[in-house]
Amino acid sequence: MKTIERISLALFSSLILIISVILCLAIFGWINLDFLGNVISTALTDNVVSKIILAFSIIFILLAIKCIFFDSSAKEKEESKNGILLENSNGKLLITKETIENLVNAVVKGFDSAEEVTTRIELDKENNLSVFVNLVVKENAVIKELTTNLQNKIKDTIKKSSDLDVKEVNIKVKNIEPVKENTIEP
Repeated sequence: MKTIERISLALFSSLILIISVILCLAIFGWINLDFLGNVISTALTDNVVSKIILAFSIIFILLAIKCIFFDSSAKEKEESKNGILLENSNGKLLITKETIENLVNAVVKGFDSAEEVTTRIELDKENNLSVFVNLVVKENAVIKELTTNLQNKIKDTIKKSSDLDVKEVNIKVKNIEPVKENTIEP
């Protein structure tokens, strides 16, 4: 929370506390309603006091509008939609989806049986990471073995490099690329 938000929250809370205490005193009969009415009418008819009350009222109206319509954490939430925001005592770290996608693509390209790869990363509200890989494999690939090895390697690599747990790695084999024969034409 920013400093101005903390100050405004403290002021607003203090004002609500004072109003609540006065209302309770009036309801229990511990304060005379005529006295309360005289204090309010005197404050509103006095030129200096009424201007001070007006200034505070305008400030509270503006702060209320800001708090209702302009969320200060909206920017941070928007950034975290693009990746995972990690915080510690030293500061914040945003690991973007693109970073994780590039990491997954590098892992897949390390396998000889994989030809082409496209990756998509999804995060749910609890920051659970799901990886979706679309893959073109070579004709001689053992798909079951390749995909199992890819799933394990992707999970391990993401865990080692970013300390993030992967909920699932879903692989879709889009196509099988025939092995290109080297033909020499005379």
